[in-house]
Amino acid sequence: MELRHLRYFVAVAAERSMSRAAEQLHLTQPSLSRQIRQLEQELGVVLFERTTTGTALTPGGAAFYHHARLLLRLAEASREAAHSAGEATREVVDLGIPPGLSPDWVVRLLGLLRDEVGRASVLITEANSAEQLRMVREGRLDLGLVHERPLQALTGTRLFSQPFGLAVRPDHPLAARTECTLRELHGLRILAHGREQVQAAHDALIVAAHERGVTPLWRFAQFSEHARSCAEATESDAVVLTENSARRLLPQWPWLRLAEDSVDLTTWLIWQPATRTVVTRVAEVISGLAEPVTVPR
Repeated sequence: MELRHLRYFVAVAAERSMSRAAEQLHLTQPSLSRQIRQLEQELGVVLFERTTTGTALTPGGAAFYHHARLLLRLAEASREAAHSAGEATREVVDLGIPPGLSPDWVVRLLGLLRDEVGRASVLITEANSAEQLRMVREGRLDLGLVHERPLQALTGTRLFSQPFGLAVRPDHPLAARTECTLRELHGLRILAHGREQVQAAHDALIVAAHERGVTPLWRFAQFSEHARSCAEATESDAVVLTENSARRLLPQWPWLRLAEDSVDLTTWLIWQPATRTVVTRVAEVISGLAEPVTVPR
């Protein structure tokens, strides 16, 4: 069996016509029919049958069609790999990023890595902190950007912190303000991320409210892109978010800073202590972006 036989077979199956496929392949119809018969003889299976509307796959032909397309894709991939073999080798570095991280910051980071670590081909995986911690430990990610302090088994660098605040419904009395305190949230319906998403910040927020004797009507949910939908579903008065996430997800809802009771969302870079040289170099470049308080927007 030759690749040309597979290409001819796939063309006929796609066109559902021997004549149209022959025209597309720049062959005569008798020549194409002969090639298809050779393939059928080699396989011992009839691949096509004549119908009133053209040429249709037999059950055996339909089963073979999926394998033929896969073989052609593999052949094309092998050809591309051979062409690129002479080029400078780049090593894949898998980097995890959490939902809500500033897209502009990530794009600038990728540009910096292209300039500083040209031999690294960085692939992005979006996952929450718990998932990333597990994936780095298992070796499925080389590096992770997480909102949890790394375990002792992992190497970690603190990059920056962003204060949590409140995105408030436009018609709520607090919407005219630029900041508020936890005490002013007593009795309000407040939507916040579930503990599985941002464990440290979740716990800090609950503890801070409890210490001040404040009892908001907490609504916890797992969300990243659908803050508005979750807020509507829970009839929440406000949503706990960083300013960057609030402006992106709830642009019409004013964002208020928690003036006296700031709870920060801290981002850490994590990786395995024993890793490849290229991963260590990428970690060094990212660690160089560490900032004391806020992330650039």
